[in-house]
Amino acid sequence: MLRYISYFAVGVVIGILAALFGLGGGFLIVPTLNLLGVEIHHAVGTSSAAVVFTSLSSALAYSRQKRVHYKVGLLLASTAIIGAYIGAWMTSLLNPAQLKVIFGATLILVAIRIYRKKTAEPSEVKLEDVKINYKLVPVGGFFAGIASGLLGVGGGIINVPFLVWLGMPIHYAVATSSFAIVFTAASGAIKHYMMGNVEAQWLVLLVPGLIIGAQLGAKIAKRTKASNLKRAFAVVLALLALRMILKGLGIAVP
Repeated sequence: MLRYISYFAVGVVIGILAALFGLGGGFLIVPTLNLLGVEIHHAVGTSSAAVVFTSLSSALAYSRQKRVHYKVGLLLASTAIIGAYIGAWMTSLLNPAQLKVIFGATLILVAIRIYRKKTAEPSEVKLEDVKINYKLVPVGGFFAGIASGLLGVGGGIINVPFLVWLGMPIHYAVATSSFAIVFTAASGAIKHYMMGNVEAQWLVLLVPGLIIGAQLGAKIAKRTKASNLKRAFAVVLALLALRMILKGLGIAVP
């Protein structure tokens, strides 16, 4: 019984962080499953399926808060799905390890820029008043998909900084990223399921906690000041980038 409670608690923590930063949660689910003894390919496949539930729970919570920009989210997802397949195909042509080092270093610079960038509170800018260059959104989604397929990173690690760069306040960017990840994660989950990489028993253990945690994470985000959420996201992004660099250099990290 204690074992199931511990897995539920792990799911809750991952769900909170995933919803809080709009990252889906794969960056924590994969190493957690791997540490628990799940083979890495099955860990990735099972994570893809779990992220569907996490992002869907997050998206529903943010939808009730009226913070999801549906048009932008759909534009991101439409090209990210294509990009992810191209990125997966490119793994046979390029050296992912070297690219992880370069990409990780770039993300650290992005994290520094986000940390310093000013962002508005939702009370200051209504969602319908957010000015976005819609022509650029599919481009960002496409490259987010390529990075996801090629480097094994979640789309949120690109989506949120990209949307903030376009001028979307951090709260709306996190919510919209969560919505977009529902579609990209579902696409990846279907592919992994067909390959036999999804272990249903782990989904049963983790998903209830992930769903509840995502609801809590969205509530925490709502009560968090934009400046604090932005800085916290920048720190998490820098840590993920550092982890990516270390893995690219062949250093064993969770």
